[in-house]
Amino acid sequence: MSDTTQAGRRPAAAATAAGARPARGFDLAKFLIEGRAFFALIVIVAVFSILSPNYFTVSNFLTMANHVAIYGLLSIGMLLVILNGGIDLSVGSVLALSGVVAGALMQGVTLEAFGVILYPPVWAVVVLTCALGAFVGAVNGFLIGWLKVPAFVATLGTLYVARGVALLMTNGLTYNNLGGRPELGNTGFDWLGFYRLGGVPIGVWVLLVVAVVCHLTLTRTAFGRWLYASGGNERAAELSGVPVKGVKVAVYVMSGVLAAIAGLVLSSQLTSAGPTAGTTYELTAIAAVVIGGAALTGGRGTVRGTMLGAFVIGFLSDGLVIIGVSSYWQTVFTGAVIVLAVLMNTLQYGSRGTRG
Repeated sequence: MSDTTQAGRRPAAAATAAGARPARGFDLAKFLIEGRAFFALIVIVAVFSILSPNYFTVSNFLTMANHVAIYGLLSIGMLLVILNGGIDLSVGSVLALSGVVAGALMQGVTLEAFGVILYPPVWAVVVLTCALGAFVGAVNGFLIGWLKVPAFVATLGTLYVARGVALLMTNGLTYNNLGGRPELGNTGFDWLGFYRLGGVPIGVWVLLVVAVVCHLTLTRTAFGRWLYASGGNERAAELSGVPVKGVKVAVYVMSGVLAAIAGLVLSSQLTSAGPTAGTTYELTAIAAVVIGGAALTGGRGTVRGTMLGAFVIGFLSDGLVIIGVSSYWQTVFTGAVIVLAVLMNTLQYGSRGTRG
């Protein structure tokens, strides 16, 4: 090979080594796929605003956002689990069980030995309910992280256990009138569901605070880096010193706590709590995460995308109700959106041969 030929190849090799890449034009398909949740939300708002004059109003948006708060809280917890490469099918049942426990506490705790009924303050009910969610999450994390039970099987089991306990506690009935007691008047339990701060429902504020905290945790802390690393390649993360088992338990605990908070918000909005609440909500949470662009294989996803996914599902469901679409067709439309989101998820990540 001549010196001239070798000299001509050296700059190209140097440019390649330096990371130079050929210029590429604007990729419209990639842009639409990666921004699918945002564009879907814009289309939904535009279409329903045309179909119903009552849709595009501030009051209706705030009402819908209050409904979305339930989905959003569950979805953020589900995002943390999916980033870790897992799944949590128990969140809907934990939501129901948390609401039932809160309702039972608000009805009063009877101490038969002393012949008195104790009415715990609302803050104590909130703390105890969140502790219950953390306990269920810790059980899931222990089964999956330490005993190596597949996440699908473990959380499917706790789904049935939590729902069954809720049914046993209530005998299939519902706790009503949680916002007030004849003995004490207003309990304050409806504060999460009906009160507003700056014109915005408290439930929406709760969702925003949780979203900001989780976003900062994922992007600014060592735990966030550990979570993405263990979800992308668990074995490599473990060899790098990441406490993989501890991270796994932590994300399921956080998912359980957020499900409990969602149960409190929903019960407060309805001023009632029943054992059948939250049925199929786990699927809605998974759908929101997928619509938001997270990879079901783990290691990819953002709180911002998940929030958009939750708003897409919430605004679509409420819009169909406003224009009077049958509940059966609502299920069909929601399912179609989920299938489309999974397809786009496959287009976005399926061709990438590695995880993480």
